[in-house]
Amino acid sequence: MAIPRIVIVGGGAGGLALATRLGHTLGKRKRAEIVLLDRNATHVWKPLLHELATGILNSTMDEVDFRGHSSAHGYRYQRGSLSGLDRDNKTLNLAAILDEDGEEVLPERTLTYDYLVLSLGSVSNDFGTKGVAEHCHFIDSPLQAKAFQRDMINTFLRYTDPTLREHTTLSVGIVGAGATGVELAAELLDVTRLLNAYGVTDVDNNQISVHLIEAAPRILPALSERISQTVHKELDELGVKIHVETAIEEAKEHQLVTKDGVVIKTDLNVWAAGIKAPDFLADLGLSVNKKNQVCVEQTMQSVDDTSIFAMGDCASCPQEDGSTVPPTAQAVRQQARVLADNLGKALEGKPLKPFKFRNKGSLVSLARYDAVGNLMRSGASRGLFLEGWLARNAYASLYRMHQVSIHGVPRTGLTWVVDKLNRYLKPRMKLH
Repeated sequence: MAIPRIVIVGGGAGGLALATRLGHTLGKRKRAEIVLLDRNATHVWKPLLHELATGILNSTMDEVDFRGHSSAHGYRYQRGSLSGLDRDNKTLNLAAILDEDGEEVLPERTLTYDYLVLSLGSVSNDFGTKGVAEHCHFIDSPLQAKAFQRDMINTFLRYTDPTLREHTTLSVGIVGAGATGVELAAELLDVTRLLNAYGVTDVDNNQISVHLIEAAPRILPALSERISQTVHKELDELGVKIHVETAIEEAKEHQLVTKDGVVIKTDLNVWAAGIKAPDFLADLGLSVNKKNQVCVEQTMQSVDDTSIFAMGDCASCPQEDGSTVPPTAQAVRQQARVLADNLGKALEGKPLKPFKFRNKGSLVSLARYDAVGNLMRSGASRGLFLEGWLARNAYASLYRMHQVSIHGVPRTGLTWVVDKLNRYLKPRMKLH
């Protein structure tokens, strides 16, 4: 008799952690076949994409190869993109895979499942704003992050020749002052210093304007007011130009136009305002909300099909107080643990456990300059406010926790040692 197959679509933080855990508890024990499906061959932790975009993160050192990882952790990796779902026959339709020249590498095909987990993350939501798709960078994937880095370095290079400059100062517009926008703004100022030190450009922090634009009354609107005010002050002292209660009407080449008609001149634009689940989720025949998130029960099962689960940013998971689970790294890490247990229980025909999100706090990194946040006890309304060295180390530990979930403690410890050595052996910034 064939063992049941659990297919996880999406190898982001939640999907990879879930596949790893299930590979150990079910895959290696032959209780189930675990399959991880992803369009990419490697994994990069999404909260680090702003560092990849500025060259601070070297993706060749920090990315995880799915094939090598899967063979060591008891699951099977398949490369592909989900294009359709046949719930009656429990079959996934996979799109053809093309190479860089558009040649077909793998044809369209199907993949059967007994249990399906959707862990597809999120993408930026441009809210239909005119010109955004054409004139703004998005940083939702490693490919997009690397595209921004290439454009960023080329823009700095152009500013070495006064005849090629668009404006008197190099200007970057970042729309959206959530965690990604705030962290990117600080990283850009640090990168300017490094590019100047490496001789790439003569532009220094006095010759770059970073505009951080937010429609809400304050930056970091999803976090506490104390964190927001502290970060606002830090960025202001660094020289970031902060525009709150400012909505963008249109993006143009080298311009952002606000709804009040104000024109902000820019050389580079980044859109980091709002998120939504990938559009194709609305075409799978499952109930979704306005952000294309799959509607699930508190057990993370689809409201339409008990054999389909969704987690992370692509799921709308209710909580007892009427709220939904926030789209954060800590939430999807917690969901991966509970869902791994629930899938084991589902195989045994046992009742599933409802997911209860526990907010452990929030941390925001401001590159090498600072970090700000708070750590909260489970169930507490107030937490410990952190800033400076302690906050920076707490922020760094978030990535180590992710590494532990996919590599285990021994390998994560060795990786930490290698990272420390590389800080002395390699340049701090990747320039290509």
